[in-house]
Amino acid sequence: MRALLLLLVVGCADDGDRTPVVVFAASSLTESFEALERAYESAHPAIDVQPTFAGSQVLRLQIEHGAPADVFASADAAHMDALADRVEQVQVFAHNELALIVPKDSPLRRFDELERARRIVVGARTVPVGRYTRLLLERAETTHGETFVGVVRAAIASEETNVRLVRAKVQLGEADAAFVYRSDLNDEVRAVPIPDELRVGADYPIAIVGRGEHRAEAMAFVAFVRGAEGRAILERHGFRAEAE
Repeated sequence: MRALLLLLVVGCADDGDRTPVVVFAASSLTESFEALERAYESAHPAIDVQPTFAGSQVLRLQIEHGAPADVFASADAAHMDALADRVEQVQVFAHNELALIVPKDSPLRRFDELERARRIVVGARTVPVGRYTRLLLERAETTHGETFVGVVRAAIASEETNVRLVRAKVQLGEADAAFVYRSDLNDEVRAVPIPDELRVGADYPIAIVGRGEHRAEAMAFVAFVRGAEGRAILERHGFRAEAE
């Protein structure tokens, strides 16, 4: 028992000695950045990567109000641009793409059948995935007609604040279809192909926030994300990594 207590005390002391790197990352980056965290800490045991995941717009507002982040990874350049006076070394590190998902047992097989969906879930207008979805629907007015898009828009049952909430609606059987990212596809949903002319891509920028005391450690973590091992992890999670 005494040995166990000693180990716990030593473990707590070790955690206290580690340098924290606070990383704010878009919700769609959750699994990939958790994997990056594990890989980086394994190679750098003195560093404690501390990720926070939320919609890019939520994270941006937190940074604007002084939240102590060291790194910001956004799903939309617009939210990064809004922080121009607070971030530096902005660089695109990954690419994603909009995807249409339905329940696995859904009869919907083609995009042009989307007007048959009674409940569609999308991201809110302020959320990157919501903005990309509206861009896709605008394009669809040309290819599929205003009537088709009007029916689809009328079927939108809710607008969520991040892409994981959008996906959850389909997984829970609360939506007939939803627009997420390619990196959000999993075994609990089925993707419906989006016509090539409607495909919408997303560029993900990453940046150093401010000039805090952990600036050097933050720069090293970003370099890892953009390095060979980091790019491989991103690719495994459905992203197309940007070459250095």
